[in-house]
Amino acid sequence: MTVNQQNKYQKYSVEDFDSYDCLKLSKGFYLVLLFVLRGYLVWLMSVTNMRDRVSIISWIYPETALFYLSLLSGAVGLFVVLIISLRRPKAAAWVQSCWKHSRAILITALLFDLLTHAVGYFYWQLLSLQWLIMQIVVTILLIALCYKSERFSINLEEFPQPIPENNKS
Repeated sequence: MTVNQQNKYQKYSVEDFDSYDCLKLSKGFYLVLLFVLRGYLVWLMSVTNMRDRVSIISWIYPETALFYLSLLSGAVGLFVVLIISLRRPKAAAWVQSCWKHSRAILITALLFDLLTHAVGYFYWQLLSLQWLIMQIVVTILLIALCYKSERFSINLEEFPQPIPENNKS
Protein backbone atom coordinates (compact mmCIF):
# COMPACT_ATOMS: atom_id res chain seq x y z
CA MET A 1 0.00 0.00 0.00
CA THR A 2 1.36 3.40 -0.94
CA VAL A 3 1.41 6.32 1.47
CA ASN A 4 -1.45 7.98 -0.44
CA GLN A 5 -3.59 4.81 -0.15
CA GLN A 6 -2.87 4.58 3.57
CA ASN A 7 -3.92 8.22 4.07
CA LYS A 8 -7.30 7.77 2.40
CA TYR A 9 -8.17 4.91 4.77
CA GLN A 10 -6.74 6.63 7.84
CA LYS A 11 -10.03 8.03 9.15
CA TYR A 12 -11.94 4.75 8.92
CA SER A 13 -12.14 2.16 11.67
CA VAL A 14 -12.25 -1.61 11.43
CA GLU A 15 -16.07 -1.52 11.56
CA ASP A 16 -16.10 0.50 8.33
CA PHE A 17 -14.82 -2.46 6.31
CA ASP A 18 -16.66 -5.53 5.08
CA SER A 19 -15.52 -9.15 5.13
CA TYR A 20 -13.48 -8.61 1.92
CA ASP A 21 -11.51 -5.68 3.39
CA CYS A 22 -13.42 -3.22 1.23
CA LEU A 23 -14.87 -0.06 2.67
CA LYS A 24 -18.61 -0.52 3.27
CA LEU A 25 -20.78 1.36 0.82
CA SER A 26 -21.35 5.03 1.50
CA LYS A 27 -24.67 6.10 3.00
CA GLY A 28 -24.74 8.66 0.19
CA PHE A 29 -24.68 5.81 -2.31
CA TYR A 30 -27.80 4.38 -0.69
CA LEU A 31 -29.41 7.83 -0.48
CA VAL A 32 -29.00 8.37 -4.23
CA LEU A 33 -30.38 4.88 -4.86
CA LEU A 34 -33.43 5.54 -2.67
CA PHE A 35 -34.13 8.77 -4.51
CA VAL A 36 -33.81 7.11 -7.91
CA LEU A 37 -35.94 4.14 -6.79
CA ARG A 38 -38.70 6.22 -5.20
CA GLY A 39 -41.17 5.27 -7.96
CA TYR A 40 -40.74 1.64 -6.94
CA LEU A 41 -41.05 2.58 -3.27
CA VAL A 42 -44.33 4.36 -4.00
CA TRP A 43 -45.49 1.34 -5.97
CA LEU A 44 -44.62 -0.97 -3.04
CA MET A 45 -46.49 1.31 -0.62
CA SER A 46 -49.54 1.23 -2.89
CA VAL A 47 -49.42 -2.56 -3.20
CA THR A 48 -49.38 -2.93 0.58
CA ASN A 49 -52.35 -0.55 0.98
CA MET A 50 -55.26 -2.98 1.09
CA ARG A 51 -58.00 -0.34 0.96
CA ASP A 52 -57.05 1.58 -2.15
CA ARG A 53 -54.06 0.44 -4.15
CA VAL A 54 -54.11 3.33 -6.62
CA SER A 55 -54.63 6.35 -4.36
CA ILE A 56 -51.02 6.64 -3.19
CA ILE A 57 -49.69 6.49 -6.74
CA SER A 58 -52.25 8.99 -8.05
CA TRP A 59 -51.56 11.35 -5.14
CA ILE A 60 -47.79 11.41 -5.75
CA TYR A 61 -47.93 10.99 -9.53
CA PRO A 62 -51.07 12.78 -10.80
CA GLU A 63 -50.25 11.80 -14.38
CA THR A 64 -49.83 8.06 -14.99
CA ALA A 65 -47.10 8.73 -17.53
CA LEU A 66 -44.99 10.41 -14.82
CA PHE A 67 -45.26 7.29 -12.69
CA TYR A 68 -44.18 5.07 -15.57
CA LEU A 69 -41.30 7.39 -16.41
CA SER A 70 -40.26 7.28 -12.75
CA LEU A 71 -40.27 3.49 -12.96
CA LEU A 72 -38.16 3.72 -16.10
CA SER A 73 -35.53 5.92 -14.44
CA GLY A 74 -35.77 3.66 -11.39
CA ALA A 75 -34.98 0.66 -13.59
CA VAL A 76 -31.51 2.13 -13.98
CA GLY A 77 -31.32 2.18 -10.17
CA LEU A 78 -32.46 -1.45 -10.09
CA PHE A 79 -29.55 -2.25 -12.39
CA VAL A 80 -27.18 -0.68 -9.85
CA VAL A 81 -28.85 -2.74 -7.09
CA LEU A 82 -28.16 -5.83 -9.22
CA ILE A 83 -24.50 -4.78 -9.58
CA ILE A 84 -24.25 -4.28 -5.80
CA SER A 85 -25.73 -7.72 -5.16
CA LEU A 86 -23.28 -9.33 -7.60
CA ARG A 87 -20.30 -7.37 -6.24
CA ARG A 88 -18.18 -10.12 -4.73
CA PRO A 89 -14.85 -11.82 -5.42
CA LYS A 90 -14.60 -13.61 -8.74
CA ALA A 91 -17.61 -11.73 -10.13
CA ALA A 92 -18.08 -11.64 -13.88
CA ALA A 93 -16.02 -9.09 -15.78
CA TRP A 94 -19.13 -7.12 -16.77
CA VAL A 95 -20.04 -6.68 -13.09
CA GLN A 96 -16.58 -5.30 -12.31
CA SER A 97 -16.73 -3.01 -15.32
CA CYS A 98 -20.23 -1.76 -14.48
CA TRP A 99 -19.26 -1.24 -10.85
CA LYS A 100 -16.55 1.24 -11.85
CA HIS A 101 -19.19 3.20 -13.78
CA SER A 102 -21.90 3.10 -11.09
CA ARG A 103 -21.54 6.81 -10.38
CA ALA A 104 -22.17 7.70 -14.03
CA ILE A 105 -25.08 5.25 -14.16
CA LEU A 106 -26.68 6.80 -11.07
CA ILE A 107 -26.14 10.34 -12.36
CA THR A 108 -27.75 9.35 -15.65
CA ALA A 109 -30.75 8.05 -13.72
CA LEU A 110 -30.92 11.28 -11.69
CA LEU A 111 -30.79 13.43 -14.82
CA PHE A 112 -33.40 11.30 -16.59
CA ASP A 113 -35.64 11.58 -13.53
CA LEU A 114 -35.20 15.36 -13.59
CA LEU A 115 -36.05 15.37 -17.29
CA THR A 116 -39.29 13.49 -16.58
CA HIS A 117 -40.25 16.14 -14.01
CA ALA A 118 -39.41 18.91 -16.46
CA VAL A 119 -41.67 17.22 -19.03
CA GLY A 120 -44.36 16.99 -16.34
CA TYR A 121 -44.07 20.71 -15.72
CA PHE A 122 -43.69 22.06 -19.26
CA TYR A 123 -45.72 19.55 -21.28
CA TRP A 124 -48.48 18.35 -18.94
CA GLN A 125 -48.48 21.36 -16.55
CA LEU A 126 -48.82 18.89 -13.67
CA LEU A 127 -46.17 20.15 -11.33
CA SER A 128 -45.75 23.54 -9.75
CA LEU A 129 -42.67 25.62 -10.42
CA GLN A 130 -41.69 25.23 -6.75
CA TRP A 131 -41.83 21.45 -7.09
CA LEU A 132 -39.65 21.53 -10.20
CA ILE A 133 -37.15 23.86 -8.51
CA MET A 134 -37.04 21.55 -5.49
CA GLN A 135 -36.42 18.60 -7.84
CA ILE A 136 -33.57 20.51 -9.52
CA VAL A 137 -32.00 21.39 -6.16
CA VAL A 138 -32.23 17.82 -4.86
CA THR A 139 -30.78 16.45 -8.09
CA ILE A 140 -27.87 18.91 -7.99
CA LEU A 141 -27.20 18.08 -4.33
CA LEU A 142 -27.20 14.35 -5.02
CA ILE A 143 -24.90 14.73 -8.01
CA ALA A 144 -22.57 16.86 -5.88
CA LEU A 145 -22.67 14.15 -3.21
CA CYS A 146 -21.66 11.58 -5.83
CA TYR A 147 -18.55 13.60 -6.64
CA LYS A 148 -17.68 15.14 -3.27
CA SER A 149 -17.96 12.06 -1.08
CA GLU A 150 -14.52 10.56 -0.54
CA ARG A 151 -16.07 7.32 0.67
CA PHE A 152 -18.18 7.10 -2.49
CA SER A 153 -15.02 7.47 -4.61
CA ILE A 154 -13.18 4.83 -2.59
CA ASN A 155 -16.14 2.48 -2.98
CA LEU A 156 -15.95 2.76 -6.75
CA GLU A 157 -12.18 2.16 -6.78
CA GLU A 158 -12.44 -1.02 -4.74
CA PHE A 159 -13.77 -4.37 -5.82
CA PRO A 160 -13.82 -7.37 -3.48
CA GLN A 161 -10.96 -9.78 -3.96
CA PRO A 162 -10.70 -13.26 -2.47
CA ILE A 163 -9.00 -13.15 0.89
CA PRO A 164 -6.36 -15.86 1.21
CA GLU A 165 -7.09 -18.37 3.93
CA ASN A 166 -4.61 -18.66 6.77
CA ASN A 167 -3.26 -22.19 6.64
CA LYS A 168 -2.67 -23.32 10.18
CA SER A 169 -0.80 -26.54 10.52
